Amino acid sequence: MLLESRNAVIYGGGGSIGSAVAEAFAREGARVHLAGRSPDRLESVAGRIRSGGGAAETAVVDALDETAVDAHADDVAARFGTLDISFNLISHGDVQVRPLAALSLDDVERPVITAVRTMFITARAAARQMMRQRSGAILVFGGYGDPPRNHNLGGLQVAFQAQEALRRNLAAELGSYGIRVVTLQTSGIAESIGNPELRERIGSQIAASTLLGRGASLADVANAAVFAASDLAASMTATKLNISGGTFAD
Repeated sequence: MLLESRNAVIYGGGGSIGSAVAEAFAREGARVHLAGRSPDRLESVAGRIRSGGGAAETAVVDALDETAVDAHADDVAARFGTLDISFNLISHGDVQVRPLAALSLDDVERPVITAVRTMFITARAAARQMMRQRSGAILVFGGYGDPPRNHNLGGLQVAFQAQEALRRNLAAELGSYGIRVVTLQTSGIAESIGNPELRERIGSQIAASTLLGRGASLADVANAAVFAASDLAASMTATKLNISGGTFAD
């Protein structure tokens, strides 16, 4: 198993992307610590993991609350010995579809402030534990890159670019402690959209923007996250895994 005996904290673990990643981590031997604000959703994911023979813990944690995040990270390390993987997958409250010229300042700055605040708080909490053990992986999720024409993404890609600046700084400062920081770059995950009509429309737009004619699935994200968190990616940091299907060409 690629993640055997590792402790992985997943913020937003009750969401569609968070749960897919958590289940993949558990299948590879990690004990997953699902953190979020909806206990019922967290317990539902944990139940599926446990029924499949995996190990899962849940905790109600607001990933924008630094006191709560620090206390949870301290508890994970104290009870289970290590904190090996941290992945923040909470939503950022972005407003899409409408053009920037039609948005309010609050609509544009909300995802930027949310993304940077929650990434800093959760990465810092993980780093404090990982620096002591001199190992760990902090994963970042985003779709930064040139904005596709007519997609009207609001402040979302501004938020992703801000996260990338923070990711570079984290990787530079933490590398000497054996801590890696890697971004999973996508062009959007249509499966994560709850509204069926919107999911189909956005899915078609994403597919049309790719070189492969298909966007990344939840399984694609989960598999890439397993790889990024594992020793197979031991030499990767300060970089990205591009799973955009060729929307973003390197």
